[in-house]
Amino acid sequence: MSSQTVKLEEAQHHFADWLAIAANGGEIIITQNGKPLARLVPVAQPKKQRIAGLNRGSIWTSEDFDDPLPDEFWEGQQ
Repeated sequence: MSSQTVKLEEAQHHFADWLAIAANGGEIIITQNGKPLARLVPVAQPKKQRIAGLNRGSIWTSEDFDDPLPDEFWEGQQ
């Protein structure tokens, strides 16, 4: 992935170009007064579509899941 550093003052003239660079996997670092201000990067796409309910029934939660923990837990005693 390539990276470019550009000045904020250039934004109104080159933003469409910067979006094209980011869309192709590049990175644009926008600076103001010589200091990094923002980074324009491509949005990460999910690797595969998630399927709701695919693992239904494969885990369980105990009845006392949200009960307060005993003092021994917080004091490091066993």
